Amino acid sequence: MKIAVTYEEGNVFQHFGHTEQFKVYIVENNEIQDTLIVESNGSGHSALAELLNNDNIDVLICGGIGGCAVSALSEFGIDLYAGVQGSADEAVNKFLKGELPKVTEANCSHNHGEGHHHGEHHSCGHCH
Repeated sequence: MKIAVTYEEGNVFQHFGHTEQFKVYIVENNEIQDTLIVESNGSGHSALAELLNNDNIDVLICGGIGGCAVSALSEFGIDLYAGVQGSADEAVNKFLKGELPKVTEANCSHNHGEGHHHGEHHSCGHCH
């Protein structure tokens, strides 16, 4: 099994469509065998989903993700665990223990409290 995590400085990066790196965990018998960093060049939602598919990724763990990306990942059969924060390594360990809640819906509404939204111009809301 291969698990990809949107990655920045040890943590789960919070914007799937803008992630410049994925940390990929190669797992056998529910144990991490190896890890590697994959550069994505922040290519946009559909290109990132295609990159993960080409790398035979089974599971994506990420922070914020928009609807277009969710659809693209679903088409490739990649399981999604969204809305995750903190250490990438801890997130994968929680996943392996069955303690990471499966969230498969778009969550990139960018609600910053007090009912404030970025509106229609934020790139998470558009397919690339």
